[in-house]
Amino acid sequence: QVQLVEAGGGLVQAGGSLKLSCTASGRASAMNWYRQTPGNERDFVPGIIGCSSTNYADSVKGRFTISRDDATNPVYLQMDSLKPEDTATYYCHAVTVTDGHYKTYWGQGTHVTVSS
Repeated sequence: QVQLVEAGGGLVQAGGSLKLSCTASGRASAMNWYRQTPGNERDFVPGIIGCSSTNYADSVKGRFTISRDDATNPVYLQMDSLKPEDTATYYCHAVTVTDGHYKTYWGQGTHVTVSS
């Protein structure tokens, strides 16, 4: 069982920056960030496999950066040039692989509000 704890959400003006962190209690092969607004599905934002293979949703490319130092350290989401449409609850998502079996875990979420 892996527990995920997110931090760093808050209120920021449009054009500003926030940095989210997600700390996992165990080793994760891949970690992702998703976001969700009321009444909508949870959408993929960025993900990282290992420590260097990254993938971003088109809506955040060039503005958000996901990073981590190694598979046991927190994953960070640096969010720059924030827009009001980035307002959402951001969820950390981890994938672990043990003996060829994949498991996924979710954090509780941290809310980001971008004011116009």
